[in-house]
Amino acid sequence: MLDNRSLTRRTTALVTAGAAALVLAACGADQGSAGHDGHSPASAPAPSPTSAPASPGAPNAADRAFTTGMIPHHRQAVEMADLAPGRAGSAEVKDLAAQIQKAQGPEITTLTGWLEAWGEEVPGEDATHHSAHGSGGMMSAEDMEELRAASGAAFDEAFLRMMIEHHEGAVAMAEEELADGSHGPARRMAEDIVASQSAEIDRMRELLGRD
Repeated sequence: MLDNRSLTRRTTALVTAGAAALVLAACGADQGSAGHDGHSPASAPAPSPTSAPASPGAPNAADRAFTTGMIPHHRQAVEMADLAPGRAGSAEVKDLAAQIQKAQGPEITTLTGWLEAWGEEVPGEDATHHSAHGSGGMMSAEDMEELRAASGAAFDEAFLRMMIEHHEGAVAMAEEELADGSHGPARRMAEDIVASQSAEIDRMRELLGRD
């Protein structure tokens, strides 16, 4: 049988071994959460706040060309539409002309405002061509004289034929802006032009087909 002194020594040894195991386990846990240099890693940086939405892009060369070219283009369309009330024979042609006036008149004002804000020269009232976009469907002086001289069914046919070509030029210009432009408002106007004038082209072709 073990005497009391032996029991005491054995109990002390067991307690000491258990305490050592606990210390080692705790150290292992600390080592797992610490960096390789023995120090706890710095907490991860807080995520940066979400950036504010980007403002519309500053106008680039394509925006300036689109805006500068579309002003005389719209002016001529309005000039053509102004002839319809006194010369058109068809109520539908008169309605179409009024629709063109209503849409493109305010757009001229907007386009002019952009150029002024950008410090660009606004095309004069006599501007009849687009240096950056070719003809753009613009009518020649001879075309305009033909339109002014016509009336009734002859005016309707000439107006529709010329305005289809004119609109096709505007759609092409707007598509160039959508491909290359960066100014948000100009791109939105280009989208509107593509949608509205493509629909008007379809309508005018239907009217021409009835003649």
